[in-house]
Amino acid sequence: IGLRDPHGVRPLCLGKLADAYVLSSESCAFSSIGARFIRDIAPGEMVMINHDGIKTYQLPKVEAEAPCVFEYIYFARPDSTIDGINVHLSRKAMGCELAKQFTGKADVVMPVPDTGRSTAIGFAEASGIPFDIGLIKNTYIGRTFIQPQQNMRDLSVRIKLNPVEEVLRGKRVVIVDDTIVRGTTSGKIIHLLREAGAKEVHMCISAPPITHPCYYGIDTSVRKELIASAHSVEEIRSYIQADSLTFLTIEGLRRALKPKKDLCMACFNGVYPIPIPCGNNKYLLEEC
Repeated sequence: IGLRDPHGVRPLCLGKLADAYVLSSESCAFSSIGARFIRDIAPGEMVMINHDGIKTYQLPKVEAEAPCVFEYIYFARPDSTIDGINVHLSRKAMGCELAKQFTGKADVVMPVPDTGRSTAIGFAEASGIPFDIGLIKNTYIGRTFIQPQQNMRDLSVRIKLNPVEEVLRGKRVVIVDDTIVRGTTSGKIIHLLREAGAKEVHMCISAPPITHPCYYGIDTSVRKELIASAHSVEEIRSYIQADSLTFLTIEGLRRALKPKKDLCMACFNGVYPIPIPCGNNKYLLEEC
């Protein structure tokens, strides 16, 4: 049995093996098992699979569908397609929009691996600034911002990323990342780049500032821990010690994605498609 929530906040899709159907939250899973993508499960649709085949049922429609924009920015794999939008190509488009906003000068564009890679490619193509790899990722380390404690996040950055000094030395660097949540990881990355000899470090982020917590399954912390909830872009730039800091605007994000339906952007604008109890505790619904 598969059921997608009525607002379509989280993705779900249907695939076909030779003699079976399969369900996955991302389409990229199908190719690894030799399955073929059939379609996305609609918001509020329930799929029942048994020996007789497949049956679908539709829950009553809600007022608005609201797929999570964070899937495209960070959470999904780049080889997935969600609701008709390819993740890799959408991130490249975000990079193109970021390049239009960037007003500085640089010698090289590089990603924070891995989610920044597609965006950095798009940035380089649109800006004409050469793309290169200046940080090498240790693939055995998990995603950093999901680490629950700050000391673990700090250690993870050091273990996870190793700078390529020959690429960085004496260069004005544009470093492209997906988000700034607390700001501490970004500061550590910029420090690594400067230690490796970067002359300037300009950070470009493929999302608007995260000002509100997510209650729908993404660990974006409580509001008081979100640096953008109480600080300006200039204050964040100073805190992470970047030479410049550019966030993609909400308008630029919409242009990049060209969505056919409204998206949930509550983490950026505080407009929650599903009513949330009062308070800014991300564990509130779990405690109810």
